[in-house]
Amino acid sequence: MNLTPEERERYDRQVGPGVLSEAGQLRLKHSTALVTRVGGMGGPAAQMLTMGGVGNVIIAHGGEMISPDLNRQVLGSESVVGQPRAPEFAAYLRTMNRLVNVEAIDHEPLDDEAAELAARCDIILSCPPTFTERLRLNRAAVMAGIPMIDAAQWGMTGTLIVVQPGETACLRCVYPEEPPFEEFFPVVGAISCATGALAALEAIKILSRTGTPLFGRMLTYDGFAGRPTLVALKRSPTCPVCGHL
Repeated sequence: MNLTPEERERYDRQVGPGVLSEAGQLRLKHSTALVTRVGGMGGPAAQMLTMGGVGNVIIAHGGEMISPDLNRQVLGSESVVGQPRAPEFAAYLRTMNRLVNVEAIDHEPLDDEAAELAARCDIILSCPPTFTERLRLNRAAVMAGIPMIDAAQWGMTGTLIVVQPGETACLRCVYPEEPPFEEFFPVVGAISCATGALAALEAIKILSRTGTPLFGRMLTYDGFAGRPTLVALKRSPTCPVCGHL
């Protein structure tokens, strides 16, 4: 199966030397990605996946849009403050690319639902603020044997960890104990967008089999100092999530 003429036109700028092959673009078309949540980081990530032609994008986000979100949540606007976020965000994504199926879940999936969603997907982009949710998504990805990209932010710093179950450290290897969580942590919207876009880029590379993904490494960008850091991560043989693999 080849790209349709409409798809060739839509993705013309990203298919060719130095970017994606047509086979890679077809792999995106037949892929399913779960993004949760779709706020400051997950919103830009979901937007880039949708615009890039990932065939099925599932977004999960509970609650209503509030004014303090508007410094970073690019899928929202002042017109939807007070409205449930997931359906509004999904409606916006659909305006970006009618060739992509966007599915919205109006809450953050708990253990069983996260596992069911992971079984339907080819990749998970984990963008929630709490470690409870992030570790839950990590466990679901490891159980399903699919890659996961964990994105985190604080202040002007963004962090990515790219997991390949059974081959690299998983998130639980890196955080054997759940760290404390500050609910209303400070964050600048620009680092949220940059981190989310990089998470989407890693997902596009993995799904299309293009380039060299950051498997088994942690990328941190200190935006305050303008300093990137790349660290290799080591699997823990006693990890309760992936140690048996």
